[in-house]
Amino acid sequence: MKSLFQQPPGTLLLVAFMVMASAFTTQAQGPRIQLGNLDHLATKASDTVDVTIDERLIQLAAKVFNEKDDDEAQIKKLVQGLKGIYVRSFEFDVDNAYAATDVDSIRAQLREPAWMRILNVTSKKEGNVEVYLSMNGPDITGLAVLSVEPRELTIVNIVGPVDLEKLTKLEGNLGIPDLGVEAPKKRKNEQ
Repeated sequence: MKSLFQQPPGTLLLVAFMVMASAFTTQAQGPRIQLGNLDHLATKASDTVDVTIDERLIQLAAKVFNEKDDDEAQIKKLVQGLKGIYVRSFEFDVDNAYAATDVDSIRAQLREPAWMRILNVTSKKEGNVEVYLSMNGPDITGLAVLSVEPRELTIVNIVGPVDLEKLTKLEGNLGIPDLGVEAPKKRKNEQ
């Protein structure tokens, strides 16, 4: 077996290119979380939700909203800049039907430098909820919600600019479950 240095120069260049390309794609993942590694849970789950809405479908759905209805007009305005909405939710008949490694594979993606955890709620009875933001300078480029319960695992990933104040209007629409995000309350002098 030849050592790496005994290979022809073209082979070395090809190996170097592949290493750099791999590093670039890992770094360039951005705010989109890869959820495909959870697909095997669908066979174990009693209920499964799989929402994959890319930018093209978001724009198509936005055309359906009625601009004369205030709520629908706000939803349409909110989704216009989004690049994708991805939801995976699995409900099981027994506790802990999924492995800790399934959750760890998602958390590992959220450890990238661009992600910042802004909320972590832990309950021994009800499970954990974590909310992450992907930031590019002062701009929010994505949101991820990870809800881990004994009989349910839910991941919501919104890719694109997210206005946290308006996010509550998106709950219950386009496959996004109720995230429990409350709109900031206005102070008396702001009303």
